[in-house]
Amino acid sequence: MFSDLARVGKYLGQTARLMVGVPDYGTYVRHMSLTHPDAPVMTYEEFFRERQEARYGGSRPGRCC
Repeated sequence: MFSDLARVGKYLGQTARLMVGVPDYGTYVRHMSLTHPDAPVMTYEEFFRERQEARYGGSRPGRCC
């Protein structure tokens, strides 16, 4: 029963983070190790920066034109 509650809590936390735009680094690392074992894995800081730039644009942040 407690393992089910822990699993639900994990998924709810992950969903909440994705809703506010915080990427899940653990999922990224797992994906890279399973599907791209020979490729380098970004650090958390690199991953977070890359995801922010992908979401909000990196060339001119905070501007409309």
